[in-house]
Amino acid sequence: MTADNTAGGWNGSGGRAPRILLFTGDGKGKTTAALGIALRASGHGLQTLIVQFIKAHAATGELAALRMLAGVEVRQAGLGFVPRSDDAPQFAAHRHAAAEGLRAAAAELASGRYRVVILDEVCTAVARGLLDEDSVVAALSQAPADGVIVLTGRGATPGLIARADTVTEMRCIKHGFDAGLPAQPGVEC
Repeated sequence: MTADNTAGGWNGSGGRAPRILLFTGDGKGKTTAALGIALRASGHGLQTLIVQFIKAHAATGELAALRMLAGVEVRQAGLGFVPRSDDAPQFAAHRHAAAEGLRAAAAELASGRYRVVILDEVCTAVARGLLDEDSVVAALSQAPADGVIVLTGRGATPGLIARADTVTEMRCIKHGFDAGLPAQPGVEC
């Protein structure tokens, strides 16, 4: 690795940069992997912030469990299902909610208050046109050098992949939804 590499924990000018992990792909487990990091961080007493883009469900098993973890805060910055068409009347509201969530996340990254920051579904928000890649990269640059940032979501862009130190692609081989199985509490919700 060279000192001008922006991944690998280096900021491009020879100094340390926050560690960035990215979970993407069409398979299950992206948010689950990120929440596993939150669980570990809580066990080590690290302050953790989870910003959920797109999601707007207050009654999920993951949120109930996260509320029990010491040092973990969850904020939802979404309105739920995003319409397929970006000219749908509600698309602008989704875009606004995502932008507000990113502004808040950038401010928290800059504050250094949290050692671990998880931007859940941020890759999907970029892929769907709710956020632009440059704004997300700019927010990431606000984090302190000893921080850990986790990005999740389908359709990770080349710029986000390049910025990450570790990238894992979850690939769907078979899914129960395709056979008509409903979401099961404790598994999907």
